[in-house]
Amino acid sequence: MKIAIVILNWNGRKLLEQFLPSVVNFSSDEATVYVADNASTDSSIQYIKEFYPSVQIVENAVNGGYAKGYNDALQHIEADIYCLLNSDIEVTQNWLSPVIDLFKKEENTAIIQPKLLDYKDKTKFEYAGAGGGFIDLYGYPYCRGRVFNHLETDTGQFNDTASIFWASGACLFIRSKVYHELEGLDEDYFAHQEEIDLCWRTQNQGYDIKYLGKSTVFHVGGATLQETNPHKTFLNFRNSLLNVVKNVPKKWFLFVVFSRLVLDGIAGIKFLFELRPVHTIAIIKAHFSFYKNLNKFLQKRKQLQKKMDYNQHTSVVWQYFFLRRKIFRNLK
Repeated sequence: MKIAIVILNWNGRKLLEQFLPSVVNFSSDEATVYVADNASTDSSIQYIKEFYPSVQIVENAVNGGYAKGYNDALQHIEADIYCLLNSDIEVTQNWLSPVIDLFKKEENTAIIQPKLLDYKDKTKFEYAGAGGGFIDLYGYPYCRGRVFNHLETDTGQFNDTASIFWASGACLFIRSKVYHELEGLDEDYFAHQEEIDLCWRTQNQGYDIKYLGKSTVFHVGGATLQETNPHKTFLNFRNSLLNVVKNVPKKWFLFVVFSRLVLDGIAGIKFLFELRPVHTIAIIKAHFSFYKNLNKFLQKRKQLQKKMDYNQHTSVVWQYFFLRRKIFRNLK
């Protein structure tokens, strides 16, 4: 089984200096390491060539963000399994072996995510994926080990192998044939939540997505775009709405879309009361961008096969903010 670990880079020499060593040291025996460079203007490529000549470099012509960056690069990489790995990830010894074993054992499993812990506090789960992702009735994403901004301490509660709804793009393993069958990531997202769309489409094709607690990586998170950055708020709110329009089945469609618009408005008011008006403005911009892209995504919706039932019955918003349930196991 040929594994390609592909790190997307844009002007990230400092991150490469910090995190590329662990990837090379703990992966090179079982996989080929690639850096897909998104038209960097710093000395990233020179650094790799000088200090890590074994690392393969794919140079993209433009910085098209996460989605286009991977789509462009993976056209030039032959492998059975792609690992889409953020440049701010520290991997651990033997992190690959359980993943390879699971792919060999379960032919219908198309995507795998390892345990994602916080690099800054390695006892905690990390925001972007934690113990595997889910969505609620209204399309809001949450994770085992992370519900909204509440992060759980890792006590071994998610050392299992489990079916999940979505795997984090911070460290996502996917069979190459499935990636290309689905025509890769949707480039209209640019960045954030495009992996949820990819996972949604993967399940609609009848494949399984798994979380694997035997494999652990540590993620800095926000290294390229901080959580407090209003542009991140813009991308998350817009792209989450686009996910709903593109993927929610017909019988739920109007109810979920209308509910989301209302709930997003409440979130904007909440940011105002928290004296964070830039995030309210970001939500407003996200909605204008959503309306601008609505017709295009309705057309994409028509082209998708919908084989998976939409079995979401809980509102994570209601449980988190009103019932004060902040730990995954307490969600109903």
